[in-house]
Amino acid sequence: MKQEKVQSTRYGAQDGARRLQRTQCFVPRSHLTPNSQARAAPNPCRRRSRGFSLLEVLVAFAILAISLGVLLQIFQRAMSTTAVSGEYSRIVALAEAKLAQVGADIPLEEGVHTGEPEDGMDWIVSIQPYQPQGWLGEDPQPALQPYVVTAVASLPSITGSRQLTLRTLRLAEPVRPGL
Repeated sequence: MKQEKVQSTRYGAQDGARRLQRTQCFVPRSHLTPNSQARAAPNPCRRRSRGFSLLEVLVAFAILAISLGVLLQIFQRAMSTTAVSGEYSRIVALAEAKLAQVGADIPLEEGVHTGEPEDGMDWIVSIQPYQPQGWLGEDPQPALQPYVVTAVASLPSITGSRQLTLRTLRLAEPVRPGL
């Protein structure tokens, strides 16, 4: 009896649990024949540490596919937004250039002016006299005539035309008949 007490104090409860785990996973060699060693059932302890199950791999691939799909949509929208922004930048540049040409290449007189498309973009410049509100026009011979200059630039595309309108006021000497 004394020896048993020594053994139980010597091997605690943790050691007993470890020994029990080892015996559950242990397959004695005497149960295996020489031919059955290669195709013996796998040890249950080893099966747990082998890797992922097929279900876990499929779930991981599904999550990966969904997240990649969302990322591709985000990048596609960003690229299309960048392309539209570039088109509008070109349209603004053309409209500003046509406004700058009024008085130099385009005469500053009442009328509508248009020309050949530039880089696939159409343009129209409209010049109209401007009468300020509340101005009665008491001066029969004003020193300068105000004009509203409107430049419209558009880029036709398959999905529809992108169009931009810019307006400004320009002052010109009035046209006097007989001069």
